[in-house]
Amino acid sequence: MTTHTSPTAPGPLPDTLTVDGPDASVENSDAPRSPDTVDVLRYSAFTTDPAGGNPAGVVLDAEALDDARMLAVAAEVGYSETAFVTAHDRAARRYRLRYFSPRAEVAFCGHATIATAVALASRTGTGELRFDTPVGEIGVGTSLVDGLVRATLTSVPAHSRPAEDSTQVDPVLRALQWSRDDLDDGLPPHVAFAGNDHLVLGVRSRARLAALDYDFDALHDIMRQHGWTTVHLVHRAAPDRLDFHARDPFPVGGVVEDPATGAAAAAFGGYLRTLGLVTEPLRVHIRQGEDMGRPSDLYVDLRPDDPRVRVTGTAVPLPAPER
Repeated sequence: MTTHTSPTAPGPLPDTLTVDGPDASVENSDAPRSPDTVDVLRYSAFTTDPAGGNPAGVVLDAEALDDARMLAVAAEVGYSETAFVTAHDRAARRYRLRYFSPRAEVAFCGHATIATAVALASRTGTGELRFDTPVGEIGVGTSLVDGLVRATLTSVPAHSRPAEDSTQVDPVLRALQWSRDDLDDGLPPHVAFAGNDHLVLGVRSRARLAALDYDFDALHDIMRQHGWTTVHLVHRAAPDRLDFHARDPFPVGGVVEDPATGAAAAAFGGYLRTLGLVTEPLRVHIRQGEDMGRPSDLYVDLRPDDPRVRVTGTAVPLPAPER
């Protein structure tokens, strides 16, 4: 995984971050506080049930944290990613956002973006938010639906290209302990991008996807070599439907599997456009995390005339761990 330096925002952002709102886990009082204290909010994204979805850490006041400290916080939290708000313009509802896995900085993370948007909207009200990230500006619309904040991120332009058989597909199949016969001919292997790269493999059998058991170290090394964030394994529910089950190994982040991967969902949207499957505005449903006991629902909206992809989900707060 490639590490990234702090993004340069297209407009001026202040050097400090203050947060309004009643949540006691956010610093908003005059109580003394250790300079080493970092307040981490915990959310599970792409679910309405705390037992499902993909957990993410969110730090709303990270302006004083350097790279090493953010990486250490992400490692301590232990989720696949933690998002850090490093500057803000509250009047413009614009925030600078960085993401760290327990091992490295990540250019873009969809589920942590959704979690951050829900955390901010819960404190400052729903509406449009702008995040300046290492991959560029990401807009997120938020609204209140049935008492929960729903967020829709709009990706950078997404696209994909065919994967190379001998240097990319075959080594991954060996690490997965799969054969070519396990792949869906209608979903050819591609490397898809919507902020970072993901290898997309279509799986012929739902049972094969459910039985995923891969060589962690081997897949880690292949992904590091090619700069992939996840391997996005998908099974199409029916030939005439764009509903999918997905699993996303994430060894480069120090995590066996991601239960919901918004960045991969956005990249997958670009993949479907590249294959010529987007001839009219449509919504794709991706069910992820089911085989690891954390079911997640990601909704991907595509338009034939727009290379950007919109990914929608909710996020719910998680209790802080007992100490």
